Amino acid sequence: MDKRPDCAMNRLIDEYDMLPPGCTVVCAVSGGADSICLLRRLNQLRAIRPFTLVAAHYNHHLRGAESDRDEAFVKRWVEDWCGPDPAAGQPPLPAVRLITGGGDVSGEAKRLGLGLEETARRMRYAFLEEAARAVGADRIATAHTADDNAETVLLHLIRGSGLQGLTGIRPRQGRLVRPLLTTTRREIEDYLELYHIPHVEDSTNQDDAYTRNQVRHQVIPLLDEINPWFVPRMADTIRYLRSDNDYLSAQAAAVARRARPAGDGGLSISAALLASQPDPIAVRIVSCLLGRLGEFQFRAAHLTAVVALSRSPAPSGAVSLPHSLTARRVYGELILVRGARRSPPFAPVSLSVPGEAVLPSIGWTIACRRAEAPEQPPDTPDHFFLDPSRLTGPLVIRPRLTGDTITLPRRRAKTVKKLLIDAKVPRWDRDRLPLLADASGPLWLAGFGPDQGRLSSSGAPALEVIALRTAPAEELQNE
Repeated sequence: MDKRPDCAMNRLIDEYDMLPPGCTVVCAVSGGADSICLLRRLNQLRAIRPFTLVAAHYNHHLRGAESDRDEAFVKRWVEDWCGPDPAAGQPPLPAVRLITGGGDVSGEAKRLGLGLEETARRMRYAFLEEAARAVGADRIATAHTADDNAETVLLHLIRGSGLQGLTGIRPRQGRLVRPLLTTTRREIEDYLELYHIPHVEDSTNQDDAYTRNQVRHQVIPLLDEINPWFVPRMADTIRYLRSDNDYLSAQAAAVARRARPAGDGGLSISAALLASQPDPIAVRIVSCLLGRLGEFQFRAAHLTAVVALSRSPAPSGAVSLPHSLTARRVYGELILVRGARRSPPFAPVSLSVPGEAVLPSIGWTIACRRAEAPEQPPDTPDHFFLDPSRLTGPLVIRPRLTGDTITLPRRRAKTVKKLLIDAKVPRWDRDRLPLLADASGPLWLAGFGPDQGRLSSSGAPALEVIALRTAPAEELQNE
């Protein structure tokens, strides 16, 4: 690694617009070789690029006195090394501000039920985001290297991974940038040694109880023996794979944009459209849509199960997903919703004459009174006049039952089940559809109409029934 403007770091900075003119950058610095190199190089770049540099150090308090030593070292280092460099002929530069923070990682890990490494990462990035907000930073720079990227890809290979996992660490994610991602650890160490730049070592980096350290100390050196250029070649391979993955993801995103809003913040897309896509595109479409419902992680098995649901010949079905999400097949639509579970059928409610029954759990109110049937029947399925002489027993509002049959006006008798299937009513909504019945069976089915054999003749005494939907079905499906 050298100090020339055209070094690997500078090329990566330009390629991903990591340092736009006039920006403010928060540089994460632990005191280790990688972060010290990054802070030093960014500080030198201030002489030729107009940006503001702020350093940030987070004390995890996991290594006792050693953690405090690292914090003290970083404070001294910033004072000593982040000012003007007369030997390089630099003009005077503003001092680099250092922001420090810390937390009880061990205690937080126990509270969250997570591992120390994952908890430390979460707390560290939360600190960096807060520091960036405090100084109005446009970028947060971390010192991930080409070796870190190679280790990450190897770990994904060991655990099993698709193409996404083989793209490794991204050079830029929003305002998070990694200028050293194409620079090897060997180049960094040579650079620090050449210019006698001090740094500290984290003792846990030598502990092979951590899987990453096993890869770093045992696997990478062996691969370096086979090919001394293994890490740089791996960096090239990762770049090619990332380009392929980005293309596939862009194709998937274009299809995913055709999804429509569904109830309760969900999304709906044509099942046939999803089913027609090649597998690499289809799983990415599902991943993209789920990503719009929240920042969740899903395994490949979850994504392929949703694709299989869209390709199923069955008109209805569901796949339960993590994070209380569900994929539902509703005939020609695939719907992704929050609140995965199907609600049980509602409890039957008696309807007095006259009287009113309110069913808030399914969003219906049904009223009944004595009246005279009009000459012209109402032009709505949910307002009708029953012949009292054709009723048997009390009136009840209930879910459908096996064997229920109804004869709608100007239609032949049909089972309620067949009627709902033909109308493509989703399976999980069928038991939430109110049905008015007496001891002889159905008198009316919500949204479909009354049984024509039970209706009163014009001018004859009747029971007038008016049913009103008090809430859209989509507002109730996830209650």
